[in-house]
Amino acid sequence: MIDPRRLRVLRALADHGTVTAAARALHLTPSAVSQQLAALESEVGHSLLRRRGRRVSLTAAGELLVGHANAVAAELERAQATLAAFASGATGRVEVGSFASAITQVVAPALAALRVSAPGVTLRVRDVEGHASVPLLLDGEIDLAITEEYRLRTDDRRLTRFPLYTEPFDVVLPAEHRLAGRSDVDLADLADDDWVVTLPGNPVRDVVQLACEQAGFAPRIVHTSDDFRAIGALVRAGAGVALVPRNAVRGVPVRGVPVRGTAPLRRVVAAVRRGSEEHPLIRLVRDALWVAAGEVGPGVESGSI
Repeated sequence: MIDPRRLRVLRALADHGTVTAAARALHLTPSAVSQQLAALESEVGHSLLRRRGRRVSLTAAGELLVGHANAVAAELERAQATLAAFASGATGRVEVGSFASAITQVVAPALAALRVSAPGVTLRVRDVEGHASVPLLLDGEIDLAITEEYRLRTDDRRLTRFPLYTEPFDVVLPAEHRLAGRSDVDLADLADDDWVVTLPGNPVRDVVQLACEQAGFAPRIVHTSDDFRAIGALVRAGAGVALVPRNAVRGVPVRGVPVRGTAPLRRVVAAVRRGSEEHPLIRLVRDALWVAAGEVGPGVESGSI
């Protein structure tokens, strides 16, 4: 018999790449993780891991078993959802991870609505960048992740996602900028400006660089921050121009100007572990988020759940 607890350890190793990182995600010691993996190899009668220094990779048998482990995990999530539905599911706690502007625009209004409509539901919110929320979701640290669509692998069958809203990227200009009075801006007209962008590794930076490339230039990056309010403040101070999602600088006294032609888009989604989507608490929170997303603001399209 295969111990399903050891399958969870194998999944964590596949996600995180090292025994140490997998142990941290599972709140175990590295030696405990190694022991569990060795026991799993003994159970199945195959070598599952290929060790290369501190990192490990899966053998063909390991990859095959991870696929089954994902299916087992989804069925366990589905079993929990069924039992919770049987017990009515009107009381409980849901952990949500979200990036800051979605907390402001969607999560906080949903939380306020749930306090009235479902007072037995406790929503616990964690401010976390989109690239970090999905691993937390897969590790079971949170129950629902709000992230950008380009943070997710669309072929990842461990997740079920629900669209919330889509917003365009706008150009943000200093008040004294030569184009500040325009109703829209051609990105090519900003080829000679200094730029304020997100840090390397943040997919928003990739969106900005691709949009500029399509406009025929590479942005001259002078300042960087992953905090959109900080980006807005730097633009307001005259440090450069920026291209940001429309709602990201809401509340900062800068004006966003639409991009002439086809603007890049940020598609915001809620993601849950596959099998948990019908859990009554998840459904309550999901529906509240969808209603809040419909009120995000002008120029923003809400999704459908």
